Amino acid sequence: MRFETIKVASALAAVRHLLQRGVIAPGDTLVDSSSGMYAHALALACHRYGLGCRIVASTTVDTTLRVQLEILGAVVDSVPPGGDLRLDQALRGARVREILRAEPRHYWMRQYHDDIHYLGYRPIAEMIRRELGEQPLTIVGGVGTGASTGALATCLREAALDVALVGVQPFESVTFGSDHVRDPEIIIAGIGSAIPFANVRHTLYDTVHWVGFDAARAGSVALLREHAIFAGLSTGGAYLAAGFERGLAPGRHVLFLAPDTGHRYVDAAFTRPSSVLAVRDLRPHQITAPAEMRLPWSRMNWNGSPAPAPAAAPPVATDGWPGRRPAARPRR
Repeated sequence: MRFETIKVASALAAVRHLLQRGVIAPGDTLVDSSSGMYAHALALACHRYGLGCRIVASTTVDTTLRVQLEILGAVVDSVPPGGDLRLDQALRGARVREILRAEPRHYWMRQYHDDIHYLGYRPIAEMIRRELGEQPLTIVGGVGTGASTGALATCLREAALDVALVGVQPFESVTFGSDHVRDPEIIIAGIGSAIPFANVRHTLYDTVHWVGFDAARAGSVALLREHAIFAGLSTGGAYLAAGFERGLAPGRHVLFLAPDTGHRYVDAAFTRPSSVLAVRDLRPHQITAPAEMRLPWSRMNWNGSPAPAPAAAPPVATDGWPGRRPAARPRR
């Protein structure tokens, strides 16, 4: 399932839902932290519905994306480089809170914690059901905030379909317990996390693949070479995992999510293709506990287990206003 920017679905539905409920109104400003895809999606949604947009941007947001955000009307805040993606994420969260203290009329979208971001994937789940019918289905995708994979599996299972859910993670992510494994080349932004995400429902997942930079790069290059699909490292990891899962269960449809294009990974992933590992030479290390995982690729039967302790997020209120919403507010 090919997307230009997968999070457009969740951002548009979430903003529309908030407008319909009267939680926000045209002229309000929406703010959130993003490593790239959600920033673009939220800027598009705000542009469509006449809302202000403010993005606290990761160091992975490049000039091409920044220019698009600013032309769409978004204000882009950058945090100082934290030395790695883990520290970068913490600094971005702190910056969002600073903005909310200074700007009480900004609404925090909380893409990591508010389950309104599940809403936009219901129509996509219905399209999957129409096109693939009632046959057994395996969905493979990068986990990230949990909204895309979690929502698709939830909606299809509500229809009593046989759906297996396979999550893809980078190493160094706390979400499924790979934070103890260092990947020196890690740049797979967006599908892992250094902090707990309340939107990840761990019990939905049957299997988890942890894919390092070298393995994900092999998947991305193979997908372009074999199928002419130019997509990012999250897609490369999902393609790799989906091919393996298909070999285990040839009687099932296997659908993998391609969440973005490959443009921001050109220099890191697509130059020097002759040095890329061959997909046919890669197989995951099958493990029974996160402590056993190792680069470049590990796989574990998750079997609906709960979140590991470091990834267990406390309940988060869904109201994104930093304080009580005023009863009457001036319109801009």
